[in-house]
Amino acid sequence: MEQNGSGLAALSSLDDPVRRRLYEFVSGRAEPVGRDEAAAAAGIGRPLAAYHLDKLVGLGLLAASYQRPPGRGGPGTGRPAKVYARSGREFAVTVPPREYELAARLLAVAVESDRSGASRATLRDAAQQFGADLGRRCRPAGPGREGKRRATEAALREHGFEPWQDEDGTVRLRNCPFHQLAARHTEIVCGMNLALIEGLVAGVGASGLHPALDPRPGCCCVVISTGQSAGETRRTGLS
Repeated sequence: MEQNGSGLAALSSLDDPVRRRLYEFVSGRAEPVGRDEAAAAAGIGRPLAAYHLDKLVGLGLLAASYQRPPGRGGPGTGRPAKVYARSGREFAVTVPPREYELAARLLAVAVESDRSGASRATLRDAAQQFGADLGRRCRPAGPGREGKRRATEAALREHGFEPWQDEDGTVRLRNCPFHQLAARHTEIVCGMNLALIEGLVAGVGASGLHPALDPRPGCCCVVISTGQSAGETRRTGLS
């Protein structure tokens, strides 16, 4: 995670409303975005979009690559188009400097070192309780399933998980708010995430939603399905 120096420059650049719209549009897409598509989404011309997109690449907020449109290849197809996706770099700015990630890493190491498993159980209980409290606070007044699903997604979005629905209606989470920590302490952090989201679903009262572990690159390890129960799937991928 890059702090203060480069982080301040990167984050300050998003104060420009056009640049922010472009960044949010690209970040919200599962596939890389071309200049024409980004320009149309931001309501600006292609040259201006290209200028801002390349500036975002230079600042480390986006990553650029080249690809041909689907179904086109071989001689005579022209040069590949430049496309953009959210960068894997992270930025944080704290004044005065803080080291919350370091504290989290030390706590994760301590939990991993407890061979009795008591610390892991306590962490899962704390995460589940936090999720349940959050769910109760955002529970909709009506009894409808759709309202409860939307409330669940809104709570996840507020905490940085970036939920979206795939073609099967499964709620997937494009972002893990604890990405760096999860990369180093996968089992502990993914178990914590699952417990938190199980608590959230229970607190909202969304009995038709079933959180489960389904790790895949570029996403949070947890998915929320409307299929088999959480008890049957909760350890998928981390057994």
